[in-house]
Amino acid sequence: MNPPARALIVVDVQPTFCEGGELPVAGGNAVAEAIARFATRHRRDYTLIVTTQDWHIEPGSHFSEAPDFVDTWPPHGVAGSANAELHPALDRLAADVAIKKGQYAAAYSGFEGTAGDGRDLTDVLRRAGVAAVDVVGLAESHCVAETAIDAVQAGFQARVLSALTAPVSPETGAAARQRMVAAGVELA
Repeated sequence: MNPPARALIVVDVQPTFCEGGELPVAGGNAVAEAIARFATRHRRDYTLIVTTQDWHIEPGSHFSEAPDFVDTWPPHGVAGSANAELHPALDRLAADVAIKKGQYAAAYSGFEGTAGDGRDLTDVLRRAGVAAVDVVGLAESHCVAETAIDAVQAGFQARVLSALTAPVSPETGAAARQRMVAAGVELA
């Protein structure tokens, strides 16, 4: 029996979330490099590689001059800016689909975004016959966790490759891992 078709979802690996960006995650640049190496070595393991990006045009109250870092944040992932593009380490990733999220409202999960043709991530994965996803990227405690949890809720087997992600802080990472496990996400 063949294993289920699997997709690699690379979540928000953008300069805006790496050292030197607007919302840096410690180790973000190293995670980007590690994902690039992993994707090159394991490309044949995946039916599809999908990237997600924060791509904020006018996200309303998501941006704040006095952010609380829970519901409001300083400007980041501004559509069209260099820091909203994929991290340079991913230049040769050759993703099959790019999902952009958060254009006009807060969006943490890749399942809240759309591809250039308007399809959402669930539709992209189902049309490709995908049944299982590996989720990697930034930040584990926020967008990676939300994407993995939404994958399970959409009916996909979901696994987070922990060595290919980093949390905002050790505490938020631990809380996110508990939430993911409780939702049925496998941590590998």
